[in-house]
Amino acid sequence: MRDIGNQSRQNTEQYANNRAESSHRPFRRRERGMTRFRKTSTLQKFTSTHAVVYNHFNHQRHLESRTRFKAMSDASLIEWRGLIVA
Repeated sequence: MRDIGNQSRQNTEQYANNRAESSHRPFRRRERGMTRFRKTSTLQKFTSTHAVVYNHFNHQRHLESRTRFKAMSDASLIEWRGLIVA
């Protein structure tokens, strides 16, 4: 950079690339999780089951009032405990 006279434009700060790397974080997290499964069929089986359970408990808190959210969470937990016992 010094030879071509471009040294003043080079940014060598510690966190200069942090914004670009942070944008890849969700993708990397999913990618890391997928490496645990040897077969695609096992991954598909897990994700389909996980989606059902996740949707059962995910009530989008920011869309509901606190009392309604608590009521829905309690109902989900009671139903889940009934399924586990049965």
